[in-house]
Amino acid sequence: MRWRNRCAQPLFAHSRVTCRQQDAGTLWVGYDADSFLDTDARATRPNPDLSPVPHYSGPLLILSDAQALLAARGNGLTQWTGSLDLGRSTGTAQLDAQTWQWRGRGYPYPGKLKERTLYFWDGDDFAPISRFNGALIKLVPTEWGAPTFEIDGIKMLPSAQLSPFDDARRKVALVDPRGKVVLDTCGGLGYFAACCLEANVAQLHSFEKNADVLWLRTLNPWSPDPDDDASGGRLQLTHADISQHVTTLADGSVDAILHDPPRFGIAGELYSQVFYDQLARVLRRGGRMFHYTGAPNKFTSGRDVPNEVSKRLSKAGFSTQLALDGVLATLPARR
Repeated sequence: MRWRNRCAQPLFAHSRVTCRQQDAGTLWVGYDADSFLDTDARATRPNPDLSPVPHYSGPLLILSDAQALLAARGNGLTQWTGSLDLGRSTGTAQLDAQTWQWRGRGYPYPGKLKERTLYFWDGDDFAPISRFNGALIKLVPTEWGAPTFEIDGIKMLPSAQLSPFDDARRKVALVDPRGKVVLDTCGGLGYFAACCLEANVAQLHSFEKNADVLWLRTLNPWSPDPDDDASGGRLQLTHADISQHVTTLADGSVDAILHDPPRFGIAGELYSQVFYDQLARVLRRGGRMFHYTGAPNKFTSGRDVPNEVSKRLSKAGFSTQLALDGVLATLPARR
């Protein structure tokens, strides 16, 4: 789900993606949002005039799909069956000499496509799912179906050994989201969110700072749509910098936290003592947090990031242990 602002403000600016506009106020879907915000935040939260634009539902092409379509036509076939939504479903394309039909709509055969690139129909042609806005960001196909994404060639999600979706599922299981209110600090493509929904989370509050990442989500069939029936009103996606927005969240308002920040060199504020103190404030006693750190080589990088993170979290009041490629932290219950 993405939102287009009719007031000519930038796309996604100050938007809360699961909101509906109603009269002069805002109706929050599926739960009492005021319990999640402190008093000052409730008095000053933005109230933009927004209208929803649904997730893209057309075909997604990778090089092998384009080659298969062209090969089928070249062999005189009139149909081709396969998946054009990264393995989420299968369908049958009707093949003509100049065009092919997919789910009731005709498309020209694609021209030259590149490897490791996904393409979507932009109304005129099959365009790569990438943007440059100070940095090149692109959705990248994987052998697993669920894509990863890159920023300036740096892969943001693991995909070498297992699906990035399955990797997210392992990490989400560490905080046991069933029936809980969960804070997802850096939403990314939404795989943590999707796995929380799959595990029957009660409510999920997800934040994403990068508008281009939110755009990628609208084109990725593996990214959850807050307005989809499967979400059941449980997913609130907010375009905001969590390092700043965390101060508006109420004390003890979440049961668990998933923190998957960019690497330290890009977003050091998300590894700071000040930020960790805020996370300890909003997490209920007894709650758990998984903090992704990756596994940088401390001998070549000169830093032991997991150990540094553990020390700062301990100072914030957490008990910590290394888990998977990060730190599992628990806020002890008061005695």
